[in-house]
Amino acid sequence: MKQVLGQCRPSSELGFTSKQGQYLAFIYAYTQVTGRPPAEADLQRRFHVSPPSVHQMILTLERAGLIRRQPGVARSIEVLVDPDALPTLRADNGLPVKSSVQRY
Repeated sequence: MKQVLGQCRPSSELGFTSKQGQYLAFIYAYTQVTGRPPAEADLQRRFHVSPPSVHQMILTLERAGLIRRQPGVARSIEVLVDPDALPTLRADNGLPVKSSVQRY
């Protein structure tokens, strides 16, 4: 679910693509594990894409209301989707990533 002014919308209304879901899942997992959001360079390494590709995806996610950032603040990406609505983060080979990190 996505929070909108303190409210949550059903995941059926989120409408993100599989690729966008993987970016969201990675941002969420990275933040949970490290205690801070990933930099665009971290996303570039994870998804094996160019810096402009990562930046365009971030802008797309932000325009769709799936994330929020603070202008001029590094590592300020915040996922606005309920963690239960996020897809399973997949490894590069397409298999789910096993993790012992519990959701909060």
